[in-house]
Amino acid sequence: MKQSAATASAADIIQEYGPFPGVDHVHGLTFDGKNVWFATGDTISALDPANGKVQRTIDVPAHAGTAFDGEHLFQIAEKRIQKIDPKTGDVLSTIPAPGNGGDSGLAWAEGSLWVGQYRDRKIHQIDPNTGKILRTIETNRFVTGVTWVDGDLWHGTWEGNEGDVRRIDPKTGEVLESLKMPPDTAVSGLESDGADRFYCGGGSSGKVRAIRRPKRTASR
Repeated sequence: MKQSAATASAADIIQEYGPFPGVDHVHGLTFDGKNVWFATGDTISALDPANGKVQRTIDVPAHAGTAFDGEHLFQIAEKRIQKIDPKTGDVLSTIPAPGNGGDSGLAWAEGSLWVGQYRDRKIHQIDPNTGKILRTIETNRFVTGVTWVDGDLWHGTWEGNEGDVRRIDPKTGEVLESLKMPPDTAVSGLESDGADRFYCGGGSSGKVRAIRRPKRTASR
């Protein structure tokens, strides 16, 4: 895969949230238009990014990626993906996760779930009702979080002591743009707010970070 044409720059960290009491690791996260939901192993919590306070917590297994389809939360728990009612906390249904426990990021776009495969360096588009793999995108780094925004596919990476957020060509997996995090700054989950920022899970730091999404200056 080509990387020479990619635009690389330092990530602009706008804000950090946490660490939070009782949270020793942030896994996946998502944004519901108001709150950032983040997974912590045994719970998912709703963070108000305006004031940095946790609004509520749902007790549910939450080991990796998190997504929101406009009505429901989706949460990876080991080898399955749970569909959750955020109002009640009830698990409405489950489907098998494509990586059989090796899954990482999770996103909702175009009526599908997009699931990162950490060590396999892949992103799968799957049917949210059955878990059937519809297509697979290969990349060249360990995949953590996944998000779509304005037709662009971005994913987080964490390999060695290096993390970044990168935009890739969804057809070829070619790296088009990279936002490099400071050394030893993990990206364990990724979600766009639909505007000018990404929310990133901070792994074992127990933090959530907001970084600036750069404006597109070139056409696809």
